[in-house]
Amino acid sequence: MLVDSPPEQRAESVSAPPTRRAIRAVGLLVSVLILLAVVLASIAIGAKQLSLGEVWHGLFESSGTYGDVVVDDRISRTVLGLLAGAALGLAGAVLQALTRNPLADPGLLGINAGASAAVVTAITFFGITSLNVYVWFAFLGAAAVGAMVWFLGGSRGATPVRLALAGTAISAALYGYLQAVMIMDSAALNRMRFWTVGSLTSATDSTIKQVLPFLVAGMVLALALARPLNAMEMGDDTAKALGANLNRTRVLSMLAATVLCGAATAACGPIVFVGLMVPHVVRSFTGPDLRWILPYAAVLSPVLLLGADIIGRIVARPSELQVGIVTAILGGPVFIFLVRRRRTAQL
Repeated sequence: MLVDSPPEQRAESVSAPPTRRAIRAVGLLVSVLILLAVVLASIAIGAKQLSLGEVWHGLFESSGTYGDVVVDDRISRTVLGLLAGAALGLAGAVLQALTRNPLADPGLLGINAGASAAVVTAITFFGITSLNVYVWFAFLGAAAVGAMVWFLGGSRGATPVRLALAGTAISAALYGYLQAVMIMDSAALNRMRFWTVGSLTSATDSTIKQVLPFLVAGMVLALALARPLNAMEMGDDTAKALGANLNRTRVLSMLAATVLCGAATAACGPIVFVGLMVPHVVRSFTGPDLRWILPYAAVLSPVLLLGADIIGRIVARPSELQVGIVTAILGGPVFIFLVRRRRTAQL
């Protein structure tokens, strides 16, 4: 258990009446069905138009035809979108709870910037061009920045404000470095331009296998943190009274967010707004209980990511619009709406 408290103190202070819990459960089931529909659409719809017969043949009767190859590529792309979307949604929900800021996202702590800077360094100074190699640089860069944010934020004395300030400062410095290197090295710019906007087009079985252990471990850890994070959202004093170990919860939350966001960014590039929008929207109908927010975010974030990827394949046929561009276009207006609604609620 991540929260050690006697039975009487473990009363579910954020529990809901049975009827509301039933509604949430039904809503989660509906969300899973929506995700299944989007997964099927992701396999069936693409920049290359295939008939339903060709898609069916590629799924169940593969014989190496052009259509079969396209379907195989779409399956890998869809699986990566599922994993990366769930990872970004969970990372965003954990960070919003950790920083007590409902508009926080994985980029707030500099994790995206760390991954991007590491990949630019690998390409420019080490001559690495293989995705299977620089995916590890991206992950290590994200992990290194996560550790830096934790120590600069005060380590055991870290507070939400200190962590956010440390992440913002590191992000600014790393993005400055990123732009300087790419401007001075046009070859690096050409190799990086698709990765930096976020894309699922490079999805392969090898990439998925490399990041899968990290994504699974991060998801399990994030889901296990629901109860202690619930306690922390009521304030440090209340959380201590409930028996929560604040330092341990913050360390594990940072670790979960870093692993999830680092692995997703390593495989797909930095994709914005998914980790911000979905947990925030989910909270509006689940309430503040992270035992519901986290599962909903894990299911609905892939819906957004795969849906954006499908839109990118359709609007620019026969070419494609990268998923990171689509999420940014969709996320900008939504973010403005959320900020304005939050300001209105505070007035």
